Amino acid sequence: MTKRIFFSVLAISMAVLVAAVSSVLVMIYGHVSESQKNLLEAQIEIIENIANFESADFFENFEKGNYRITLVSSEGDVIFDSHGELSEMGNHIEREEITEAIKTGKGEAKRYSETLSEEWIYSAKKLSDGNILRVAVSGKTVFGLFGEAAKPVALIFIGSVLLCVFLSVNISKKIVEPLNEINLDNPLENKGYEELSPLLRRIDAQQKELKKQEEKLLKKKNELEIVLENMEEGIILLTQEGKIVSMNPAAKKILKSEGEQLGNNLSSVCRDLFVTEAFSKAASGEHFEKTISLSGGYFCVDANPVFSGENVFGVALFLSDVTEKENLEQLRREFTANVSHELKTPIHSITGFSELMASGIMREEDYVPCAKRIHSEAKRMARLVEDIINLSHLDENAHDMKFEQVDLYSSAESVIKNLDAASAAMDVEISLSGEHAKVNGIPELLEGIIFNLCDNAIKYNRKGGKVEIFVSEDEAETVLSVKDTGIGIPKEHFDRIFERFYRVDKSHSREVGGTGLGLSIVKHGAKIHGAKIELESTFGEGTEVSVRFP
Repeated sequence: MTKRIFFSVLAISMAVLVAAVSSVLVMIYGHVSESQKNLLEAQIEIIENIANFESADFFENFEKGNYRITLVSSEGDVIFDSHGELSEMGNHIEREEITEAIKTGKGEAKRYSETLSEEWIYSAKKLSDGNILRVAVSGKTVFGLFGEAAKPVALIFIGSVLLCVFLSVNISKKIVEPLNEINLDNPLENKGYEELSPLLRRIDAQQKELKKQEEKLLKKKNELEIVLENMEEGIILLTQEGKIVSMNPAAKKILKSEGEQLGNNLSSVCRDLFVTEAFSKAASGEHFEKTISLSGGYFCVDANPVFSGENVFGVALFLSDVTEKENLEQLRREFTANVSHELKTPIHSITGFSELMASGIMREEDYVPCAKRIHSEAKRMARLVEDIINLSHLDENAHDMKFEQVDLYSSAESVIKNLDAASAAMDVEISLSGEHAKVNGIPELLEGIIFNLCDNAIKYNRKGGKVEIFVSEDEAETVLSVKDTGIGIPKEHFDRIFERFYRVDKSHSREVGGTGLGLSIVKHGAKIHGAKIELESTFGEGTEVSVRFP
């Protein structure tokens, strides 16, 4: 902008200067020409006066000077010429100044002289004797005078040009300086040109609007970053070429990637073939979704193309942890298979014995043992169905059950009474110690937890063994502990004994009538109450299970 102003000011200044100098030169030239003309007329007056009183010898003795003196007869013949040879000069009757002088007594002209090969200014006058006196001066004389005046003008012109350049530089800087000093953050505080006020007011309004938009964008950006950082799902945004544009912490954790990965290729972060296939499909404009095994778990890979118009601009890759879902699905399949198996065994037994009894081929003394076996299998199947119903109820978080204050010590006393027959049959002694401690819970579930722990402690105990129930309470938690002197649990089974239908010794479980669902009911009941289960067991020596209620 400064250059444009500089050249504009300089151009205007130069145009004005050239016009002024041209006008001055034209005026000087006109003045010199007019002066030369006046001198020429004065000269011819002097010569005319002398010629009218002197003889023709006056012209013969005339010395050659700056002025050319010519005497022409009325017929046009040259009588005398101070600068030319008469023999070389033709008749002048047709010369403009001669013709005009003959007609009017005075004539003037300006033309190129063939004789002297120069441009001359002529002035002619008719004498009293009828001859024509012509006085001429060379154009060089006029231009010489003009040239003498032009030199100082030229010097003035050059000085003026330099002054114009200097002033143009300073003026352009002065003009632009207020514009360069405008504070766009606070436009209305500027002390510049009044003409800029509408523009500055508009800039101020736009600045305020931009700040509002910037604050909104920053807020949305921060919200998005917080959401992405706290999402459990991994999100990776990629260019069509596979360069990472964004990658949230969850994605880094899933892919076990550390450090900043922006700008890196997806292949350098994850080499899984299914992830690579997902990106390739999405980059070609197709949606891809598949559950894969990744980083020791199961993840749903969801790849979506990001379009810009009709072209694929990038790829959004989502990694959702579905390990729990897959494990639950696996448990469901196993549960269905186990339920089928567990129900099939007593049903086959009941069906077999009943067919034998109905066929009439069974001996009379075998009827009672068969009936007892049918009754035992029916009871086992009833317990299994009841446990399955309880587990289904617990899977729904027992929404229809109400929480209330429950005394664990009193609940344990009630359970012990119900298990008297079972403990007597196994010759197992049950004891209760500790203190009365209340927890906020569901009475039926709490009794179910105590019953299943005690029932297992009796069933998997030894003849003459012991089961000790202990209830304690402090400021942080209430603890229910069931300890037995039974067969114990090997450590390799610790992680799975709370799964449905999981048995450490399947043959022994069936012998004692276990359904394989007792500890699953304990686990779900504890989860509903926000309690933690701790297991300590030594194979061949016994087991202790503690439930800690907050």
